[in-house]
Amino acid sequence: MTDLQIREIRPEDIDAAAGLLAARHRAHRLVEPLLDERHEDESAARADVEQALELPDASGVVAIRGRTVVGFLVGAPKDSTVWGGNVWVEAAGHATAIGQPDVVRELYAAIAGRWVEAGWTNQHVLVPAGAAGLVEAWFSLDFGQQHLHAIREPPPRAGVIPRAEMIVRRARRDDIPIVAELELVLPRHLAGSPVFSRLPIQSLEDVTAELAAEFDNPDYTTFVAEHEGRVIGDAIACSLEVSRSYVGPNRPRDTAFLGYAAVLPEARGRGAGRLLGEAVLEWARDEGYSRVMTDWRSTNLEADRAWRGLGFRPAFRRLHRLVG
Repeated sequence: MTDLQIREIRPEDIDAAAGLLAARHRAHRLVEPLLDERHEDESAARADVEQALELPDASGVVAIRGRTVVGFLVGAPKDSTVWGGNVWVEAAGHATAIGQPDVVRELYAAIAGRWVEAGWTNQHVLVPAGAAGLVEAWFSLDFGQQHLHAIREPPPRAGVIPRAEMIVRRARRDDIPIVAELELVLPRHLAGSPVFSRLPIQSLEDVTAELAAEFDNPDYTTFVAEHEGRVIGDAIACSLEVSRSYVGPNRPRDTAFLGYAAVLPEARGRGAGRLLGEAVLEWARDEGYSRVMTDWRSTNLEADRAWRGLGFRPAFRRLHRLVG
């Protein structure tokens, strides 16, 4: 692409970047219409780009062909105590002109050296799940799929089919000890094969103390699955607004969030996970939400089967590259 000029993004480039992002989102909504239509508007897209650029230590570049901006890329690091040396290109952090997804290869090549020199070798990018050209362009840069953000409609008013041997109910304060154990099930599971997550795992004592302090927080609703009088699983529901992992086009309004679900390893196979997921979907509908989102590691095979089985459709793919 010898006719392509790559340089630092400037304030005067933001309108053009917003136009590219709005066009990308319009194409995305043709594949997944449940996403928020607001981000098709260039003024909303401009706010998304500005938000990406305002993050601490954000950096970005644009691609120009002739006098036209045909692509942009913006990344910023997150907490290094959790992620090590890292950089994230969020959902509003890149777009290219329609039909020119390979421009992202040139953009990344222009800025990746700076990121690596800064020690930001743990690299992530959120890409619209249906944008095959963009996904392929990032794959060609040695990024691979790590995580999925998915969406679906709330269910019709049919109700969860009860099972005589299992009930799903709201958690009570006296459930805190078992809920604390369940809070460690997922991170321990993700530390094993085939996920091999390196995220730190809290102690049971710390989790118990946090649950006791936050148990009455109205922002969260915790359900537990009880089998023959014993709690074997839990799930947490809340507004997507509570989550910091969703920003820009990946943060539709009026959306519920299935934030966590786990079943004790020895109790798997009884259908508790599906019942808990259905309970969160019912809660979302009854609370008046128009959408429900959740996310999971691609290599968490159990979660992939469960949440796809409940009708969640991938909306964004989080791709990952570890340099070195």
